[in-house]
Amino acid sequence: MSQGRDWTSSISVGAVLDQATRARLRSLTHSVTAPAGTRLFGEGSPCQDYLILLSGLVRVQKVSQNGREIVLYRVEPGETCVVTTACLMSGLDYDAEGIAETDITAEALPMSGFRELIAGSAGFRDFVFRAYGLRISSLLMLIEEVAFGRIDQRLAACLPDHVEDGSAVNATHQELAVELGTAREVVSRQLKDFERRGWVRRGRGQVLIVQPEALESLTKI
Repeated sequence: MSQGRDWTSSISVGAVLDQATRARLRSLTHSVTAPAGTRLFGEGSPCQDYLILLSGLVRVQKVSQNGREIVLYRVEPGETCVVTTACLMSGLDYDAEGIAETDITAEALPMSGFRELIAGSAGFRDFVFRAYGLRISSLLMLIEEVAFGRIDQRLAACLPDHVEDGSAVNATHQELAVELGTAREVVSRQLKDFERRGWVRRGRGQVLIVQPEALESLTKI
C-alpha cells in the first residue's frame, strides 16, 4: 500500500474517481522509483504492473531484429503506458521496451488490482480507455509519418525539440534516427544537405541551428 500524501489528487486519474475508488487505488498500489537509464521492461518480458507515472519521463521504443530502433512515444507525469495496458488486457508479454529517460517515480498497480478496478469502477475504466485511445491515435499518426512523410520535413520539425543552450541540438545522429524511425546514414545525409543550404552548422559531435526560420518553413510545405 502507498503511504503518505494522496498522489491521486495531483493527476488526472483522481478527477474521474470517487473518493472510495481513489482510496482503493491507493491501497492497491506501491511506490516505484528508478534512476535515469533504467530499462523498466523489455521485449518478451512478462507484464505484472500497471504503472502510473508521477514524475520523470519514460521512452517507449521498438527495436527490430537488425538493431534499428524507433521511439513510439514518451510517458509523462500523470500518464500511463498503453503497451503495458495492452499486455495486461491480453495476457501477452511486452513487445516493446521502456527506458527511464530521467529519474522517475511512479505508482505500480498489480495485475490483480488492475482487473479489480477495471471490473468495478466506471471512472477507472474511462481513464484507462481514454488514455489508450489517445495514444493509439498518436501511434497511427506516427505510422503515417514514417510510411508517407518526407524525411527532410520530419527532421526539420524534430531538430528544434532537441535544442539546448540557444541553438545547439543535444542529440546524436543515431538518437535523431531513432526518433524518426530511419537510419543514421539518412539523418547524416539530410543534415549535410541542411548545412549546404546554410540552415545548420555541423561540428564535432554537435549540430547548431543557424536559420531556425528556414527549418520551420520547410515543415509547412
